[in-house]
Amino acid sequence: MSTDQTHTKLNSLGIAKSPAQTRVVVAMSGGVDSSVVAALLKEQGYDVVGITLQLYDHGIAVQKKGACCAGQDIQDARRVAEAINIPHYVLDYESRFRDSVMEDFVDSYIRGETPIPCVRCNQEVKFKDLLETAKDLDADVMATGHYVQKTGGTDHAKMLKAVDQGKDQSYFLFATTQEQLNFLSFPLGGMVKDDVRVLAEKYGLSVADKPDSQDICFVPSGGYADVIERLRPGAGESGDIVDMDGNILGQHKGIIHYTIGQRRGIGIGGGDPLYVVKLDAHKKHVIVGSKQALAISEVHIKELNWLGDKPIDDKGMKIQVKVRSTQPASGAMLYAGKTEGNAYFILDDADYGISAGQAAVFYDNDRLLGGGWISRAVSPIDG
Repeated sequence: MSTDQTHTKLNSLGIAKSPAQTRVVVAMSGGVDSSVVAALLKEQGYDVVGITLQLYDHGIAVQKKGACCAGQDIQDARRVAEAINIPHYVLDYESRFRDSVMEDFVDSYIRGETPIPCVRCNQEVKFKDLLETAKDLDADVMATGHYVQKTGGTDHAKMLKAVDQGKDQSYFLFATTQEQLNFLSFPLGGMVKDDVRVLAEKYGLSVADKPDSQDICFVPSGGYADVIERLRPGAGESGDIVDMDGNILGQHKGIIHYTIGQRRGIGIGGGDPLYVVKLDAHKKHVIVGSKQALAISEVHIKELNWLGDKPIDDKGMKIQVKVRSTQPASGAMLYAGKTEGNAYFILDDADYGISAGQAAVFYDNDRLLGGGWISRAVSPIDG
């Protein structure tokens, strides 16, 4: 059979079956995006099954819209499934979520790092456990409401940034493996948010005007320290605020209340502006200094997930890198590390406030090349 003949038999999800014979599991969070995905695929004639994860039981979040996968949102997902007439299942993943995401989040903060639990959730729960469940249900593909694009079919798929750059979520999906990517579909990647809401109205979905989630789902109030104290009583142990020479400038109520690059709320007044430049969990020190002390050029990463076509060149390769989801990518040279899973990069221009625990995500223009977790950001204070 020729490539052209094979191509003509692929459906819109890249599967060589008719839509009616193609089972699609849709990860439904109860928000407008995943709800539209389910309705859109149902309209196109696919065999759609909706799955919602019960991830945690948080007293405030249960009553708050915009915090996914708890209380109200599960009810919203169920109502959408009923409205579009698809089977819907709620799976209890609370223990997995706590072990893989919440515990990691808390321990990372205690180490003085800046964790990103949404990435861990995709990495350890949604694209791992849920994806395996989808396969157990004989699904041909799992679809989500993420704003990214996919090309290359089901053999060696590539992930690209979304058309709607303001909604692009590729940064949060850097840990998606090649095998997972081959099995996933992102129907909204070529759309803008306004058009998605128009579709929600067209399908008569009850979540059409539901606001987007802003907070970390299990910290709906933004009070990270409260969650950390609840899971690790005593984690907010006090200590000294010191300058870069070790001089004591004041006291703090726990390093969990501080992040690298923080300027406001440090508790030290007068003189030149001071920034948090380092957190020493062992000594319980919050180290402050000038903005220049935050300048970072060399960054080391661990747990590298690589989606590029070729291995990282020994002599380095030119890439763009994002160390924060909200900032544009910066030019850098990427080098392979001495051990598997490690790498490091040198920024073309120094950046400020890069912290261990953050994600470093690599691109070739709009194509996601992968990324890893920052293990060390080399700063003047280290020298």
